[in-house]
Amino acid sequence: MVVILLGMIAIFFGIRKRKLHKLREKFFEQNGGVFIKQKLKAPGNGRGGYGVVYKGILPDASVVAIKKSKLVDAAQTKQFINEVMILTQVIQRNVVKLLGCCLEEEAPLLVYEFISNNTLFHHIHHRAGGMGWLSWNNRLRVALEVAGALAYLHSETIMPIIHRDVKSTNILLNDNYTAKIVDFGASRLVPLDHDQVTTLVQGTLGYLDPEYFYTSQLTDKSDVYSFGVVLAELVTRQKPLCAKRTEEEKNLATYFVKAVKENRLFEIVEPRVLREGTLDQLQGIGDLIKRCLNLHGNDRPTMKDVAIELEGLKKFKNIHPWGQQQTHEESRSLILEVEQGDVTLIPYNTNESESSSGSTNIIFQENKPR
Repeated sequence: MVVILLGMIAIFFGIRKRKLHKLREKFFEQNGGVFIKQKLKAPGNGRGGYGVVYKGILPDASVVAIKKSKLVDAAQTKQFINEVMILTQVIQRNVVKLLGCCLEEEAPLLVYEFISNNTLFHHIHHRAGGMGWLSWNNRLRVALEVAGALAYLHSETIMPIIHRDVKSTNILLNDNYTAKIVDFGASRLVPLDHDQVTTLVQGTLGYLDPEYFYTSQLTDKSDVYSFGVVLAELVTRQKPLCAKRTEEEKNLATYFVKAVKENRLFEIVEPRVLREGTLDQLQGIGDLIKRCLNLHGNDRPTMKDVAIELEGLKKFKNIHPWGQQQTHEESRSLILEVEQGDVTLIPYNTNESESSSGSTNIIFQENKPR
């Protein structure tokens, strides 16, 4: 009787184990595991916003971020497969690390390094988030880190990668305020013999490249446009789209380009940027953003060129933008007046037409007696 009982228990657990194994195989196949295996073995291939992200603690006490798909369907599965395919061939300090994945559950899971310090969007647009550390130099540093990572994706991976959803909410910051690009579910690998791919339009309004929107032709210059919007956010501390702004100012990209063309850049940059940046830096960043936001992709710089220009702007000597002629007290007084709205900045060109160098002079007009 004991032997029979033990045998029945063994058979029961054996059947249960086989059922569990078949269920895991079903989920593995359903979540794209077979496809990933084939892709990773195929020659020429390296090793989103559609999930909920959890903070997880592993048995060794290390902290990770776990993304779980909200829904189980083919579109969700494709996004997760795509993210795995992209991140297994990327090793760059400013791109989030994919540590592993689990496809043997009903909803697939992706495991990343944990990035603790919220999004760049939070730090730009919520004063409690970013006021302390968001100096002009730190803004330049973060911009350079993101530009360098995108340049790496475009030109230094086995196959070029277009992120396709560059925005400030997809840039996280760690404890040291180092930038990390995340969410590669919408990204695309570009075959080496192509400079563009035709896709269904995907991205975020306010950041979306208008040329890509109208033609469905995705290129690396689409990321350049989106990054230009992020730069405009950093400089102005305004959101890409805002219904509360006037019709002319609703779209930040359009508003920024118009302001630069009309030599009104100094009217729209944030006071702290105006206070801490040099004149050369402000003119340089304004011109760079304008070129990134060009409606024609061929007229935009590459991300590598953008990174080089940002590196150059970082090296400018930190002299106050209003020149070396003023004394410290005069400069301090003028800064206070600018912040309090007592001085109007009226930029103008020395030539009637816009000069190729973008050189701009500033007139200080007092609005009330001193």
